[in-house]
Amino acid sequence: MKTDVAVCALCEGTGWKTVAVADSAERRVTRCDCRVERRAEALLEAAHIPKRYQHCELSNFESEGPYAGLAGARLAAGKFVEEYPLDTTGLLLIGSIGVGKTHLAVGIIRELIVSKGTPSLFCDYRELLKQIQNSYNESVKATELDVLRPVFEAEVLVLDELGAVKPTEWVWDTVSLILNTRYNNHRTTIFTTNFPNLPPGERASRGSSDAALARQARNEDTLGDRIGERMRSRLHEMCRIVKMEGQDFRQGLKSASFR
Repeated sequence: MKTDVAVCALCEGTGWKTVAVADSAERRVTRCDCRVERRAEALLEAAHIPKRYQHCELSNFESEGPYAGLAGARLAAGKFVEEYPLDTTGLLLIGSIGVGKTHLAVGIIRELIVSKGTPSLFCDYRELLKQIQNSYNESVKATELDVLRPVFEAEVLVLDELGAVKPTEWVWDTVSLILNTRYNNHRTTIFTTNFPNLPPGERASRGSSDAALARQARNEDTLGDRIGERMRSRLHEMCRIVKMEGQDFRQGLKSASFR
């Protein structure tokens, strides 16, 4: 049984449309909106954004009222999208749990995909390390390279929750491999982390106003403790640092639900 397939009225299925050139009688052809939308849909699916974060966009990131402290981070995200790919410097989003780091990172790659057609990939740091470890099991048909290849090759990568796994020599070696490979290949990476951007063993002063740094006064780990000082230094070469301070979005939602 045949079914009718909708054909775009603008391009009549060719994928190209004719547009007028400003201040001229000339006309030129460009990709039709229907093809651009289909490519964006395919790229969004290939980005592997978890269902939990598929609603996240820059347009719905809260940075006013009680969240006004996040306005600077929102501006930095918008500037990143605007300047990419002329500026391919990555971002390191630092802040306490629930402040909106993952929302902002996902919002950035969604905007890059939709507005610029930039292939992007979302990876949870913990899940990535688990997948690599599972690849050593003989019953699993994926190799370590199979797992890492998309991470190495993604034009823009979000690596969420950097440092969330307790460090071992294997973890440090793996982080080193990922960061150095992307650095050497001039790939853009957006990292999020809950850990303060300090060297191993260093503790913040108790008077610090930075929520993440204040935790260090209670002898919690630093980013240097979690990924090693060499890789923390590499991050500084790869990224701009964006500190995010504000109340926990999730706690705010819980409070609202009881009102």
